[in-house]
Amino acid sequence: MGLSTPSTSHLSQSKYDSVYEPAEDTYLLLDALENDRSQIQELAPTVCVEIGSGSGCVSAFLAKVLDPHSALVLSTDINPAAALATQETIASNDCSNCVSDQIRTRFIQAMDSRLCGSIDILLFNPPYVVTPTEEIDITSEASAWAGGKHGREVLDLLLPNVAHMLAPRGRFYLVVIEQNKPDDILELLQSDGLLGERILSRKAGREHLSILRFIKK
Repeated sequence: MGLSTPSTSHLSQSKYDSVYEPAEDTYLLLDALENDRSQIQELAPTVCVEIGSGSGCVSAFLAKVLDPHSALVLSTDINPAAALATQETIASNDCSNCVSDQIRTRFIQAMDSRLCGSIDILLFNPPYVVTPTEEIDITSEASAWAGGKHGREVLDLLLPNVAHMLAPRGRFYLVVIEQNKPDDILELLQSDGLLGERILSRKAGREHLSILRFIKK
């Protein structure tokens, strides 16, 4: 029997005016984590980070994937409404096997020095939609989806740091669409010593979604 999707029924529809609502890209990431559950549990993670947590659905699901093991699950988002929504979702679902915290920051900027080389699981469903550069962060809602040129302008700020963030054998799960040039992302992070592959894909309307997984050697 598969793991249940965390409930977000406590979040009002008005809250989704400023917080990204779980959608097909969210569920594809959940499927990828569930498919890798045995490998993740074998890794026995101690530090897990979701960047851009939005509603908190993915962070709460990761706690289910880890259960009965315990870990520190940190959820970050630049949007204060998203940080609060994540806190509420964690509290509304049974995540008692993990220690959770929510931090308002871009990527992990507030914790760089402490987390460098210690993250076992890193998750990111980035703002990947191709938009004009000036739409990035124009509103709290836009920060969840507006990705600029090739949908990569926000993501490209993170990618050079991923290998340094991960612990040995650490994993990075990334949501992308074809316009983000996933093969280029694979090549880029492989040059930093990460083993990368496309592990799951799904068509959602006009978008061709994929999950890229990278493992630190």
